[in-house]
Amino acid sequence: MVERAMIGKFAKTATYKVMTQTKTFLPQKGNYKGLIVYQKAECIYDITYYFTHHFLSAGDRTIDQMVQAARSGKQNIAEGSMASSTSTEMEIKLTNVAKASLQELLVDYEDFLRVRGLEQWGENDERHIRTRKVCSDHNNSEYYRKILPERSAETIANVAIILIKQNDYLLFRLIERLKEDFLQNGGVREEMTRARLAIRNKQNF
Repeated sequence: MVERAMIGKFAKTATYKVMTQTKTFLPQKGNYKGLIVYQKAECIYDITYYFTHHFLSAGDRTIDQMVQAARSGKQNIAEGSMASSTSTEMEIKLTNVAKASLQELLVDYEDFLRVRGLEQWGENDERHIRTRKVCSDHNNSEYYRKILPERSAETIANVAIILIKQNDYLLFRLIERLKEDFLQNGGVREEMTRARLAIRNKQNF
């Protein structure tokens, strides 16, 4: 009897330890504010909010369209990151939505420049090269908010375009990494299955 009680106690203790260890199958993710793609999306949103309210006429429906596209880019990155601990599929889906929203915004900025006869800087343009370096180095929206009042509509639109293209590339790389990780490790269902099997194997042992 004593031996059986000791075996039962050992089994319960071992099970508790395994369950405690396997709880980590839900990775501690969701720190979206630490993601460069989110930081850049926040910069794009702040620039877009300023741009639309200073260079588009009041009542122009494009204001809401551009602001909502910028917001969608930012919010879907955040929501995808928050969903990452329970669903890689949802994280990929929301990150793709963010990418598509920013592409929509990119077209709006390009349209603004084209229909008003303003210049979209080419990749070999010295202004584009300098701005691309600045945008690579600065992911803090406060930096842009401080300099916006000193810049023309053409300059701000080009800054936004460059930031969007940079973030589009980063989002592409993020999505590809998430897909690769999912193919190699699966999602939360696979993690839960592995956790259950680990518990069973320990119990049988």
